[in-house]
Amino acid sequence: MHPLLASGVPIAVDFDLTFLAQVVLFSTFIVILKPLLFDPLLRVFEERERRTDGAKREAREMDERAGELLTRYEAEIEQVRREAGIERERLRTETMKIEAQIMAEARAETARILEDGKAKIAAEVARMRGEIAAAQPALAAEIAASMLGREVRQ
Repeated sequence: MHPLLASGVPIAVDFDLTFLAQVVLFSTFIVILKPLLFDPLLRVFEERERRTDGAKREAREMDERAGELLTRYEAEIEQVRREAGIERERLRTETMKIEAQIMAEARAETARILEDGKAKIAAEVARMRGEIAAAQPALAAEIAASMLGREVRQ
């Protein structure tokens, strides 16, 4: 049993004129306030809901567009990296060819300088041998004179 009814006191509700007046006043306020307050307020709520839905839709579209742009950006970056790798390899190969050419030229120049040096040394040795051969009798006489202590004729 309900606690209010447990006390044993019956609840009596009187429908008198004040109740009827309150119902009439409430209905009148509803009729008056509906076009003046409730309808504009509902339109504001609907407009806010419409704008919120539009903003959410626009945000989704921008998010999708950003995803597409990011994908395209990453693809372009990857393409640039591939092209840079190819260009780097091409330059490395070209550099190696130029380096090999320079080394070959340096070796050839070094060999030429060595050959020129050997030829000059050989010519100088031949010239000195000729001078020594020409001066040999005079030197022999000078050495013999120095050993014997007297002058020797050739």
